[in-house]
Amino acid sequence: MVQQATTTTRTRLHDLQDLGQSVWYDNISRGVLQSGRFRDLVAAGISGVTSNPTIFEKAITGTSDYDAALRAAPDRTPAEIFEVIATDDVRAAADDLRAVYDRTDGRDGYVSIEVSPGLAHDTEGSVAEARRLWQTVDRPNLMVKVPGTPEGMPAVTQLIAEGINVNITLIFALSAHEQVMEAYLAGLERRAASGAPLSSMASVASFFVSRVDTAVDRKLDAAMSAAPDEASLRRLSSLRGMAATANAVQAYALFREVFSSDRFQKLAARGARVQRPLWASTGAKDPAYSDIYYVESLAGADTVNTMPPATIDAFMDHGRIASRLADRDWANGMFAALPTVGIDLNRVTADLLDEGLVAFSKSFDAVLDAVAKKRSAVHAGGPVGQ
Repeated sequence: MVQQATTTTRTRLHDLQDLGQSVWYDNISRGVLQSGRFRDLVAAGISGVTSNPTIFEKAITGTSDYDAALRAAPDRTPAEIFEVIATDDVRAAADDLRAVYDRTDGRDGYVSIEVSPGLAHDTEGSVAEARRLWQTVDRPNLMVKVPGTPEGMPAVTQLIAEGINVNITLIFALSAHEQVMEAYLAGLERRAASGAPLSSMASVASFFVSRVDTAVDRKLDAAMSAAPDEASLRRLSSLRGMAATANAVQAYALFREVFSSDRFQKLAARGARVQRPLWASTGAKDPAYSDIYYVESLAGADTVNTMPPATIDAFMDHGRIASRLADRDWANGMFAALPTVGIDLNRVTADLLDEGLVAFSKSFDAVLDAVAKKRSAVHAGGPVGQ
């Protein structure tokens, strides 16, 4: 359970705010919203929230919070019901965060909602669905999530040009991050050329972290099992848990280069904001690592860290800032070391994007299945909540 806080209580999350990093809650549910627990989180230093189908599936199947909504929609398809549920919750969270949005002049206070995974390779479809979600939620502090696929890039440019805030997700590779930043800048330039204001626009680039270590560590473990000598074993072991942070450090360096360029400064003079890197997948998956490993090491100005509840609790309890974000020399060394032990990070990140898209689609199918089953139980009068 996340610690409660009053508006005057200082937490370790405020230390991250002082550094220039925002913490967003990687969870959303009607129970958390209606109980006031989310407002307690905001008081504790949370300044945004992200949603995804897996989060909604757990909330729908694990509680009775959505039974009334399911009972009221007997003739709608599961996809239609899910969209109503998701947009209602996102709208409520946006309202709870509106004071943050206003206080930070639109820098923070955002809620993210995803386009359908079936549109990951459909530019026009992504744009159309993003427009509909933007109009349905009807809140200025909404961000629409678009996957960082090649087809997603022109969608990002178009949406930014139209004035729709975008969270580009499933970024693993540095090359993809470069394309995401280019898509954002192109959208700002197109918007500026039309005479539209830039100061109201916001975007984040969701760079996934822990999954990179999971994939690389698996390869290192296999190599360690076949290591010919103790020296080789020690060298391989020293690389475990380092690839993801090195990847993020390089992404942060690229971010700083792009947004200190003359190209961006011309846009900034018209009110444009940087597109902040958002560290996603920051819950440590390997029990050998600290439960706040990807929080402490990735603290930095002009970034966002989106944390699951357990990670927030852990950081509030025993977190400290030990950032490596400025240490590009160390990251360069890591990048040089990986190929010498047979690891192609470009191949790893390409595979992770493919796997992420598959998982994205499966989680969407799972939440629709959960909606259909729960609705049947509600209308049958059987047990529907946990």
